[in-house]
Amino acid sequence: MTTIVIFFVVGVLFIAAEVFLPGGIVGVIGGLVIIGGVVQAYSEFGAQGAFIAAIVAVLLLVAALYLEFKVLPNTRMGSRLFLKDSVEAKAGYSQAADEIVGQVCTTLTALGPTGFVLVNGKKLEAFSKSGFIEKNTEVKVTGRDNFRILVSKI
Repeated sequence: MTTIVIFFVVGVLFIAAEVFLPGGIVGVIGGLVIIGGVVQAYSEFGAQGAFIAAIVAVLLLVAALYLEFKVLPNTRMGSRLFLKDSVEAKAGYSQAADEIVGQVCTTLTALGPTGFVLVNGKKLEAFSKSGFIEKNTEVKVTGRDNFRILVSKI
């Protein structure tokens, strides 16, 4: 009986340590140790003992996960471990609209083949279909991609 309890305590501690040591390996080892406890219960007490041990193991896991994700984030240490603010993506330059296709613009950097151009006062990432283009060269917008425009020499 003592061996089963030790297996369960060690397994739950390994799974709880997963918060501090991410990667999954420690959690998998903890799960295997808990399964070892259930197997030990089966060998000592039979199928009924293994069933009760499995229920106790599940309850211990639920309690440990509750403490990790509901109680720990509200503690002083947990506030350092868990992200509470949301992160919003924001590009340093504008995304191109369809109406700029066909316009003439000036390169802000050399395009080799990627760089920046100035279109209607907006700095946009551009890809040169013509290969390398020098800085301060006029180019024509021939299309657009997800986050960049396609340009070629005039």
